[in-house]
Amino acid sequence: MAGALSVLERMAAKMKKKSEHHYLHRSGWMRAAVLGANDGIVSTASLITGMSAAGTDRTTVILAGIAGLVAGAMSMAAGEYVSVSSQADTERADLQRETKELVHRPEDEMHELAQIYRERGVEPRIAKIVAQQLMDHNALAAHARDELGLTEVLAARPFQAAFISAISFTIGAFLPLIITLAVSAQLTIVSVVNGSLLILGTLGAVAAKLGGASLIRGGFRVMIWGAVAMAVTAAIGRILNVII
Repeated sequence: MAGALSVLERMAAKMKKKSEHHYLHRSGWMRAAVLGANDGIVSTASLITGMSAAGTDRTTVILAGIAGLVAGAMSMAAGEYVSVSSQADTERADLQRETKELVHRPEDEMHELAQIYRERGVEPRIAKIVAQQLMDHNALAAHARDELGLTEVLAARPFQAAFISAISFTIGAFLPLIITLAVSAQLTIVSVVNGSLLILGTLGAVAAKLGGASLIRGGFRVMIWGAVAMAVTAAIGRILNVII
């Protein structure tokens, strides 16, 4: 009977583990993808809208949109790479310092780890046992996770962030360009604004779904900021058209 219960308990534990769905592992690539696509749509749509409002001819508007796509994709890739590389440098520096401390002051580091667990509510005796066992198993990993807050899931990946940002920006920027090519010059502003807002709302909802958040809130906030960006750019273009 005890053996059967043990088997059932193991099966229940495995089923529970399989049924648990977490979203944190998606945060790195999803952030870069959503940011790149949003920026591609908003910046290109705003550029096209502003130039159209300024009375620029259709060919120039399209060329400006293509130039904005290429420049924006490269800028996103470079910006993400530099930003995430800086984060990665900081992580490496922290790990190197922690490695030295583990070599020269292992007892102090063990007590520091135990203190962290005590502050989280673990009894002092158990906290010391857990800290010692984790130190024996993989001291650096334990301190990286519990003292520095560094995990494999959240580790900085500069090349991944740069690549995803560039690709997603390019895809996002293509959408307003396609709309511009598909409609007449008279319908450019209305079509680009409405189409871009619809795409932004959909993208925001999809990103919220992947992250386990509210679809409505995720889509609405992206549409609001996209609308603001296009409205400001169109207003500036209209003013310049009148002045010049």
